[in-house]
Amino acid sequence: MENNEIKAREDKARKQLDKQGYTLKKSRAQTYTANNQGGYMIVQDGIIQAGERYDMTLEDVEKFIAE
Repeated sequence: MENNEIKAREDKARKQLDKQGYTLKKSRAQTYTANNQGGYMIVQDGIIQAGERYDMTLEDVEKFIAE
């Protein structure tokens, strides 16, 4: 999958989550650790709702939105 396609999916997910009151955070880690898996986290009002260890894939985020 190309970077432009991934970026477009991320942007769409961010907008959809924002409408539902959530924020999508993406890991900035250069190296992965047990507490930072290099993926995504969903936050609402400062409370982690999913992906506590940045362990969500983009597909996981899209499933969260669909639920």
